Amino acid sequence: MGDGLGLVIPTLEATIGALLDRVRANLNGLQIDYELLVVDDDSTDGTGEVVRKYSGSDPRIRLLVRRGCRGLAGAVLYGWDRTDANLLGVIDADLQHPPELLPALVTAIQEGQDIAIASRYSAGNGIAGWNPLRRAISRLSTWITVPLQKAGIRVRDLLSGFFMLRRSCIAGVRLQPEGFKLLLEILVRGNILSVAEIPYNFGLRQAGKSKANLRVGLDYLQLLGRLSRSAFSRSVGPS
Repeated sequence: MGDGLGLVIPTLEATIGALLDRVRANLNGLQIDYELLVVDDDSTDGTGEVVRKYSGSDPRIRLLVRRGCRGLAGAVLYGWDRTDANLLGVIDADLQHPPELLPALVTAIQEGQDIAIASRYSAGNGIAGWNPLRRAISRLSTWITVPLQKAGIRVRDLLSGFFMLRRSCIAGVRLQPEGFKLLLEILVRGNILSVAEIPYNFGLRQAGKSKANLRVGLDYLQLLGRLSRSAFSRSVGPS
């Protein structure tokens, strides 16, 4: 693959066939090699069988099955570790992330950005369909991360699960496989010098369940604690 794109699609319950069709339709017109890495956390909805049928006619589609494992960040890192592509990406399998945004993300990287993020907030209306409580929690979760951001880089949607980056940006960085907020850790601990945010409207879930629960909340607080220490060490510098 080399200079190509390795796009991870973490799944548990998903409308995977429709997603693969839309992803390929939007990537096929680009001047870039790619492979789609479907990381299946031992789903029970037939995801594996569907992906095997697709991969039988398209070798760019690969099924990676994790047994007894859960966690979005871990699934993404598992997929990235199994491709040699220099451009890495992730998109949800539940069709809340529009594959039609993929060309804009690829173009942003090709034009020199280190990371390109599909942003629910950069245009101001990406979460218009959410209820007030969910919208408030999302905004608060994002707002409290502002002190962690690097000088000169201000990202509005640090908790997005739809993004691409250069592999070199996380070379030598040991990322935590627990939890669901991988992008936040990459932005704080990775070698990120430039960011592009591409606005989009967050879609309705077509399959599966929301990942939000108490365990996710606790993992998020623990992540904030770890990243706060990293941000403090960065600001102080070597002694």
